Parts: sequence; structure tokens; C-alpha cells
Amino acid sequence: MAVRAMIRPASSVKAVYLCRKPVDMRKQMDGLSSIVQHDLGSNPLSDALFVFINKGRDKLKILTWENNGFIVWYKRLEQEKFSWPKMTDDTAVTLSGDELNFLLDGYDIWALKPHKKLALMPRV
Repeated sequence: MAVRAMIRPASSVKAVYLCRKPVDMRKQMDGLSSIVQHDLGSNPLSDALFVFINKGRDKLKILTWENNGFIVWYKRLEQEKFSWPKMTDDTAVTLSGDELNFLLDGYDIWALKPHKKLALMPRV
């Protein structure tokens, strides 16, 4: 079995914001940074991670600024759905770096329940 390195947010990340409202996953850096600025009222150039979900909750994007440019990180689930907070008056939820990594691993961080582990053939 080959060892795979994963690019993950550091557990020491201090500011992680989940955008509660689903977004169109065709949006890239400019569209996501516009949502951060106008809908969340935050600075997309700040030292924070901004996390977005699609309507089906099976696709997730993370936007962050690093020194001289944006980084977008994307994950698609083959089965299951990401746990996501329900819409309320607040437009964002704040998480720690560890909580974000639990969410990316498939945990419902609000109920502490994991997804099933899959061993599927990749899509072609």
C-alpha cells in the first residue's frame, strides 16, 4: 500500500469560517472572495480559512490568502454528505483547525459521528 501525503490545514489555524449558505461550486477564487467580502463581511486577505459547501453537501471548497495569492482547496465525497450547520441569522460559523480537519475526515463535529470509510475505484 502506498503512503499518501495529504495537504491539510494545520491544527494550529486560529480562524476558520464556515459559510452556512450553499454556494455554486463553479465559483473560483474571485467569486469566493467576493462572498467573503460582501456576504460574510470579512477580509478575504486576512489570515483565515473560509469554507464553502454546495447545495448537495458533497463538495467543499476552502479559500485562503497566502502572502501573494489565493489558494483554493477542493474535496468531493463519493458517498455520504458533509455535516453542516443549519442556516440561522448568522452567516458564518467559526471552527478551530482541529474541528475543520474532523469535518474534512467525515465527522459530524456537532454529534461526534464519523462517516463510513470507503474503498472505491476512482472515477474515470
